[in-house]
Amino acid sequence: MNYALFLGCTIPARSRNYEMSARRVAEKVGLSLVDVEEFVCCGFPAKNSDREFSETLGGYNLALAQQRGMDICVLCSICVLCSSCASALTETAHRLSSDPRARDRVNGRIAAAGLRYDGDVRVRHFARLLLEDVAPETITSRCERDLTDLRVAVHYGCHYLKPSEIYDGFDDVEAPDSVEALLRLAGVDVVDYPSKKMCCGGPVLPVDEKLALAVAHEKLTQLRDAGAEALCLVCPFCSVMYDGNQKGIESEFDESYGLPVLYLTQILGLAMGFGRKELGLNMNVVKTKKLLARYFE
Repeated sequence: MNYALFLGCTIPARSRNYEMSARRVAEKVGLSLVDVEEFVCCGFPAKNSDREFSETLGGYNLALAQQRGMDICVLCSICVLCSSCASALTETAHRLSSDPRARDRVNGRIAAAGLRYDGDVRVRHFARLLLEDVAPETITSRCERDLTDLRVAVHYGCHYLKPSEIYDGFDDVEAPDSVEALLRLAGVDVVDYPSKKMCCGGPVLPVDEKLALAVAHEKLTQLRDAGAEALCLVCPFCSVMYDGNQKGIESEFDESYGLPVLYLTQILGLAMGFGRKELGLNMNVVKTKKLLARYFE
């Protein structure tokens, strides 16, 4: 199976380490990621102000994936790394598949680009692909490093499983465990903590920076108290809060965390034997070298 890799707007600009590590992990477990240079914004930023425009952007991307699949004689699914992009594209795919009139309206708008969407492209987050399309024993057999002494907590964020009705029962939105399941396959010691489902604060960052930092501060304090050595993420927007803004949070609240923030793919890639630069660990804002020194010679 080939998967059209959708990077969205944020990852190429601010989270290249996520892309780099995802590509390495995909290669290691046999997933073929196809680049589609014509992809545009997923439509998420415009959803609340102009739903029609948002759906047009999503439909355009779905039609591109469908066309690419036809070009290579394989029905091409979309693999997404960003949770917000996954949510937006999955929601658009769901609506256009179930509502022919909405699909006709979108097709009328994207026809000028020579595209048409028939409603049969599937969108999934990279973590979901690993769980559904890769055998667990394949993941465990690719792991070369012992991470049983690495204590990691998981932050799911708001869009990874929401809106829940569009995800076909994948994971439990009230008690998610899919990311932990992948970490356990890699031998990681998963740490639980009270506010696992809480927002990172990022959505209000542009309008109320102090509130956003306060939300992230609460979770960072819980993570420290729970004994986590690192935080695992599946979304670049959440990384902006916990990695990019961690020093600002420390300054604002007179705290000292120094908690490395790693993408799921960086942790899996670490277990699979990849090097620092291959996983983009040198790009993380909160330094990872001291924590991960025990895994590198």
